Amino acid sequence: MMHLQGSMSIERMCGLAQVSRASFYRSLAQKAPWEEEMQVRAALQEIALEHRRRYGYRRMTAELRARGLVVNHKRVARLMRQDNLLAIRGRKFVTTTDSDHELEVYVNLAARMQTTAPNQLWVADITYIRLQCEFVYLAVVLDAYSRRVVGWCADRTLHTRLAITSLEQAITLRQPEPGLVHHSDRGVQYASEAYVKVLRAHGMVPSMSRPGNPYDNAMCESFMKTLKQEEIYCNEYQTLEQLQENVASFIENYYNRCRLHSALGYKSPDHFEGQRSAAAAAVLTAAPKMSFWRHEEIYQSDEQRKQSESGGRI
Repeated sequence: MMHLQGSMSIERMCGLAQVSRASFYRSLAQKAPWEEEMQVRAALQEIALEHRRRYGYRRMTAELRARGLVVNHKRVARLMRQDNLLAIRGRKFVTTTDSDHELEVYVNLAARMQTTAPNQLWVADITYIRLQCEFVYLAVVLDAYSRRVVGWCADRTLHTRLAITSLEQAITLRQPEPGLVHHSDRGVQYASEAYVKVLRAHGMVPSMSRPGNPYDNAMCESFMKTLKQEEIYCNEYQTLEQLQENVASFIENYYNRCRLHSALGYKSPDHFEGQRSAAAAAVLTAAPKMSFWRHEEIYQSDEQRKQSESGGRI
């Protein structure tokens, strides 16, 4: 099929013919199944290259469908297995939480919340990363509504300053209104007086997981797992500076902008937030206007009242 279309893309041809790409691929599958199979496999290779084999078969299926290909997840999994395109698997997760302290802990408010907009609930966590000759630590802050990373910091120490830096970055970026709930585990960094002081200064409400229950902070744990599987384990870092550069690129250029998230209906965090902003703007534009009607007997003009009192005589 490629030799018949010349330099014109399939999308362009479908646009000129005023047919959908899904219809084109459906017709191709019926008339030339081997060519259609090669089109799908070529698209799989392209997506795998773009996302550096980070996508599993579910996200790959969603991406293919977004490009107009008619596929199901079973077929995609089979082709990925045949072409050795299955996503790179991770390693065992190791926690860095130190909750053995006498600092104040806070009630788990996140478990009771259902977010409807950005900047209502943030979740935070810390993990470790192994370099060639040392261990370093990464603190992140996510917006629970869109799973967007709004703040992060990588450093050689687990000092409270690591967590505070990621929080301050998030505050500078998002400028949240007072009342935002900040959820974390019971680690000493998040329970420290210095960290809570920053929360209080910006009107944030602390929330912490229940003891011995990592699922209370599952959203942030899930991001850490994604980061390690799709970025950290795919590279060998020599220095902290190299790690910081790669993590910045992964978060800002890939995870927030491009990576499809199953909990968001296979949309990226930026796309999901953009849709919400557009919907909110449309509601404001189409907001109903209030009008008031007057009762005839109460709001008569002076002339009408005179005529009524005189029986209609002038």
